[in-house]
Amino acid sequence: MTLVVGFGARAGVTAGVLGDAVRGVLAGAGLACSPVAVLATLDRRAAEDGPREFAAAAGWRLAGFPASELAAQPVPTPSAAVGTAVGTPSVAEAAALRAAGPGGRLIVPKRVRSGVTVAVARPAVSAVSTAVRQH
Repeated sequence: MTLVVGFGARAGVTAGVLGDAVRGVLAGAGLACSPVAVLATLDRRAAEDGPREFAAAAGWRLAGFPASELAAQPVPTPSAAVGTAVGTPSVAEAAALRAAGPGGRLIVPKRVRSGVTVAVARPAVSAVSTAVRQH
């Protein structure tokens, strides 16, 4: 079982804060870190040191998507405030679902921990490789 973690955070999030939030949400859902293959987020956040360091340390691929792609992804809990701030009504859920590929489903809806929003998706099959390779 492969998992995809999507996250949204303010600019400058550190690897430590991001890691604590992700591990906390996974543990709270009864999920281990070992099945995670991809950490996904907004493209500008993926370009920052903290997310890059955390993904590398965890051994996960880091995928960043433009706000326009995330805005086109249907999600269960959009936020108007997030939409105004970054141009998409969802980052964590939309990034997790987008990276999971067609048929992927959200298994942990967005949870906020230490100022970081985290969501987890499961690909339908090996769709994660195809979806992430595009970015």
